[in-house]
Amino acid sequence: MSVLLTWLINALALLIITYLVPSIHIRSFGTALIVAIVLGLINTFLRPLLVLLTLPVTILTLGLFILVVNALCFWLCASLLKGFEVSGFWSAFFGSILYSIVSWLLLALILGQRNF
Repeated sequence: MSVLLTWLINALALLIITYLVPSIHIRSFGTALIVAIVLGLINTFLRPLLVLLTLPVTILTLGLFILVVNALCFWLCASLLKGFEVSGFWSAFFGSILYSIVSWLLLALILGQRNF
């Protein structure tokens, strides 16, 4: 039940960031549900490989390059799915940061999880 609720909260967070970043568009809540699944799969399988491959750059930038990896994963998800549009890299960059913050806040408010 917790996984289902987390999935719904992440989809809601995606809809919220479309209002915060005007260059990100999602067609409907159903599309947001699919985007949340695909983004979760990308973050589960592809992101660890990208983090490992970019480890030297990440160390040189004191971990800030992870934000670029997150943006690329967000942008990849937008390029794979119809109904989810991200205008460019900077939109993906700020969208991925806001998505993380909004989903964390919603999870903390709704489920009462305090993961600091």
